[in-house]
Amino acid sequence: MADLMAQTDAPTPTTDKITQAARETIYLCNFRVSVDGEWLCLRELNDISLSSDPEPTHEDPKDPIAIERLNLMNMAKLSIKGLIESALNLGRTLDSDYAPLQQFFVVMEHCLKHGLKTKKTFLGQNKSFWGALELVEKLTPEAGEITASVKDLPGLKTPLGRGRAWLRLALMQKKLSDYMKTIINRKDLLSEFYEANALMMEEEGAVIAGLLVGLNVIDANLCMKGEDLDSQVGVIDFSMYLKDGHSSKTAEGDGQITAILDQKNYVEELNRHLSASVTNLQARVDAMEKSNTKLTEELAVANNRIITLQEDVERVKEESSYQIESSRKESWAGNGSAGPPQAPWAGNGSADGQVLGKARKQLKEETQLRLDVEKELEVQIGMKQEMELSMKMLEKDMCEKQDALVELRQQLEDLKALNQQLAHKSQSLEAGAKQKSEVISRLEEKMNQMAGTIKHLESSEEDCVKQARSLSSNAEQLFQKQL
Repeated sequence: MADLMAQTDAPTPTTDKITQAARETIYLCNFRVSVDGEWLCLRELNDISLSSDPEPTHEDPKDPIAIERLNLMNMAKLSIKGLIESALNLGRTLDSDYAPLQQFFVVMEHCLKHGLKTKKTFLGQNKSFWGALELVEKLTPEAGEITASVKDLPGLKTPLGRGRAWLRLALMQKKLSDYMKTIINRKDLLSEFYEANALMMEEEGAVIAGLLVGLNVIDANLCMKGEDLDSQVGVIDFSMYLKDGHSSKTAEGDGQITAILDQKNYVEELNRHLSASVTNLQARVDAMEKSNTKLTEELAVANNRIITLQEDVERVKEESSYQIESSRKESWAGNGSAGPPQAPWAGNGSADGQVLGKARKQLKEETQLRLDVEKELEVQIGMKQEMELSMKMLEKDMCEKQDALVELRQQLEDLKALNQQLAHKSQSLEAGAKQKSEVISRLEEKMNQMAGTIKHLESSEEDCVKQARSLSSNAEQLFQKQL
């Protein structure tokens, strides 16, 4: 048992390797990055085996610089693809606080920093990609505006901050891909700033420059005044690209909820427009009903006037005929002749003719006015019928939209219930994991207690052996004394 404890306490090569690996910083070159669809796969090259095999097997390692270039290219692919998809789904201009855009700039910064030569200055050694970006102004004159803007920005004190500001301005100008292709094609100039095996000097740089063309569909509005670009820490957040089953389901559910909410907002906005249109049409119908009522009253008044004028015309005709007859009788009686005299009637006949002509003219005018009013009334009645028909169609459309809104709300409730179920499942899984961790901690405590018990038994065993030896020596002494 003592030998077993001695072997346990002694350091082994495997534990030394684990301790050393825990103390070392794991850089990007210690992993191989590959793209699985839309997700990132990380696999450690020097995977430490925890088995008791003293000689673990390793793969044949490749050039770490080549692995770094491949990793950075794959990260650039994922970053650019995720940025384009999220920006198109977002459907608005991106700002500086957008997380995928921040990660894109971090990845680009790592790509531009790869393989930089160290330059010695009077302040010490300096490694910055700002000098390489300044070459664009010499090769492409239109890039001089960006370089001048970067130099004029207040608060930028380091070349690193100027390089970050240049990347942001080039993205807003939608010329980042063109500028990168321009400097990558001039490797004779880049050799002053980069090593021969740097990413910008190899074909991975050309691939990244080609991928940057897709960013021309993105609109970005980045405010750099007041932003501390000199002291930002550029760390790649792998959690945005690592695959997680639960998070992917949750993201899918959130996407469906967002789509349904967008549809709901659209239907509600459409209902508001329809309600406003119905209100306007109702106001127009009310105004037309009032005008119809007024026209009906005017028509009734005109009819009454026509009837009155017709009665006046009949009365005037009767009076004129009566006067003519009475004048004839008087003239016949005074002259004593059978023939009617012509001269006395001439004046009365012409006066009656004038009155009759005026009455006919007024009657004709009133008749024409009545016809016009009837036509106007028919037009107003037709417009009223059209408005009623349009009102019925709008009511039908509103009913259909309300039914669609009810269905969308039902779908939203279903998705909320599904999201709650997923949340409950995640909570149950977390509770199970917590219970398992508690069981593991209890087992570890029991193991520690057993180890203490074993040590105590070993110590007691040693004491027993010592006592047995002392007893045997005493027995030998007593035996010798007896002899």
